Amino acid sequence: MRAPLARVDAVLVQAVIAAALSFAHLHDVASAAGQDGWKAWAYPISVDLLLVAAWRRLRSGEAKAAGWCWFLIALAASLGANIATAGLLDLDHVPAWLRILVAGWPAVAFLGGTLLVHSPPASHEETSDAVDGETSEEIEGREDAVLDRAPELPAPPAVEPVPIPATHTPPVALVEHARKVAAEHHARTGTAIDAPTLRARLGVPPPMADAIAAQL
Repeated sequence: MRAPLARVDAVLVQAVIAAALSFAHLHDVASAAGQDGWKAWAYPISVDLLLVAAWRRLRSGEAKAAGWCWFLIALAASLGANIATAGLLDLDHVPAWLRILVAGWPAVAFLGGTLLVHSPPASHEETSDAVDGETSEEIEGREDAVLDRAPELPAPPAVEPVPIPATHTPPVALVEHARKVAAEHHARTGTAIDAPTLRARLGVPPPMADAIAAQL
């Protein structure tokens, strides 16, 4: 447990030291280039914000070329200030080109930050359409060609429904009951009962009534 804490503490301390030294060097260069007062302190903040914006764009995985471009520009500004204050540059006699770079840096940093933060991310549809350098029109044309070459399958044969034979064999008990009804009808009317009358008396469908009448 102590080893990870020690490594984290060492990284944090190193980051604080590097940030403080780079911040001071950028302030000194800006001050030597004629940017006095609060303006000299704004230059280190501008460089660090551009570094953070470029790093966030690189971590997002989108527009890595733009992220690396502005990250290297901000890194060059930071490293340049560190090297310039190491005795390679006479801060009392700053060359004109350095004054021009320092004076133009705010506009460059604003442009880079705006492009990094407010640029719309690439849509997933455009990314998927441009696979292997093919545009969406080329992909659609290739799919249509594949569909045109596909053989047409024959239509499945029509399946006719199989008729289910209906069985009209009446039960024995129903036939016995029909005999009683027929005898009662013959005793009352003197004539044999017909199929429609039998169907009405028994409440059965016509095929069943015909089958019962045939057995009477």
